[in-house]
Amino acid sequence: MIKENQNLLNKFNAISDIIILFISMTLAYLIRFYIFSPDTYYITLATYIKFSIIIIPINLILFNFFNLYHSFRTRSFVKECGAIIKSNTILTAILLSLLFVLKLVHISRLVIIIFYFVNIVLIMMKRFILRKILSRMRTKGLNLKHIIIVGAGEVANEYLEVLNSNKGFGYNYSGYISDTSNFQGKKLGNYSDLYNVLNEFKPDEVICALDLSDAKHLENIVSDCEKSGTKISIIPFCYKYIPSQPYIDQLGNIPLINIRRIPLDNLGNAFIKRIMDILCSLFLILCTSPIMLITAIIIKLTSKGPIIFKQKRVGLNKNLFVMYKFRSMNINSQEETGWSTNNDPRKTKFGSFIRKFSIDELPQFFNVLKGDMSLVGPRPELPHFVKNFKNEIPLYMVKHQVKPGITGLAQVNGYRGDTSIKKRIEFDIHYIENWNILMDISILFKTAFKGFRNSEKIMTNNHKSTNNEVNL
Repeated sequence: MIKENQNLLNKFNAISDIIILFISMTLAYLIRFYIFSPDTYYITLATYIKFSIIIIPINLILFNFFNLYHSFRTRSFVKECGAIIKSNTILTAILLSLLFVLKLVHISRLVIIIFYFVNIVLIMMKRFILRKILSRMRTKGLNLKHIIIVGAGEVANEYLEVLNSNKGFGYNYSGYISDTSNFQGKKLGNYSDLYNVLNEFKPDEVICALDLSDAKHLENIVSDCEKSGTKISIIPFCYKYIPSQPYIDQLGNIPLINIRRIPLDNLGNAFIKRIMDILCSLFLILCTSPIMLITAIIIKLTSKGPIIFKQKRVGLNKNLFVMYKFRSMNINSQEETGWSTNNDPRKTKFGSFIRKFSIDELPQFFNVLKGDMSLVGPRPELPHFVKNFKNEIPLYMVKHQVKPGITGLAQVNGYRGDTSIKKRIEFDIHYIENWNILMDISILFKTAFKGFRNSEKIMTNNHKSTNNEVNL
């Protein structure tokens, strides 16, 4: 039943995408000729509708290539949006190339550009609404995928916990197969009974979640699933060490799993992120330069010492760099190892003000421009605390495989200041392993509209920070 439902959903997606394509072209036409240039001579709408017919097969091929007509039951909406943007970008590039090669001068290039943005927005809106509808249906017990778990140990238990806490995924747990009987749900049989159980219950999928002690049964389990024509997914024994998007290499006929694949190791991704850092930091420096100038003057007039507080932090590849901030404290002997508290007596009166509104962080835009930092990334730490945390916090040093940032995924999720370092690292690693440009943009918007707006509240609740200066 689930296969029929998926086929129906795929057909609906394809047909609705075609309809949206025509709607997007029509809206692009109206925006171009009725809003931007209402007095300009233009070709009739019918010409653009005919041109849209040519686009349909190209659009469907690209969407299928980026797996947009596959099941998105467990696929994140961010990843789906990324695939939509990629496919539409390639589609637009193809269309502009065709217009140039075929010399179709009567088709406005601006209409195609407007179509690009309108189509992306409408497709995303449709997919978002569809996700919400399907999630509600699955929560109510409709459109469910029936699964059987093979195994009854720690791996199986953790998988079942994920299912129980994500009802919107739409998985219905029918029972388990194991030689033991100490697991949640209905026992359907032993490992040797799997083939008969599959023929009787006809599940949509088998989840093989064996512990290492039961690995000897794996070959027969796979064989039984293949003989019965049942889809099987295997959770590796070492799944805790495998990222959500592993990179698999091949040595002869032996697959090698790279457990720490970092998207920013790709030169193209690193180039895109660096360009965004340069352009955005220049823009932000220009926008905040009056604030920085006034801040510098007041610091100089109200306290003794330098205007800029310089402090060594651990950055990319564990290299040290000098991070800049506006000085908010009196000169003291604990700049490299001391803790900072909300009512720290070392703070100046004006220092309390600029820290409350994160104004002291503004010089870090120059760190970004220099290349020591990025706008988004794990927060950089003092060398003193890195030495302490690397032996206490699992995977702590992984954060140094990318550039540190002014803000990050942990910060916009509330883990800043005196909060769980372990949770911060979990967010940092998720960011490192799943980076994409949309994630950076999302974090920046959340920082601007949520982080800065709530900075006063956060600063009041924080009693201390792991850094000498409070992190953004």
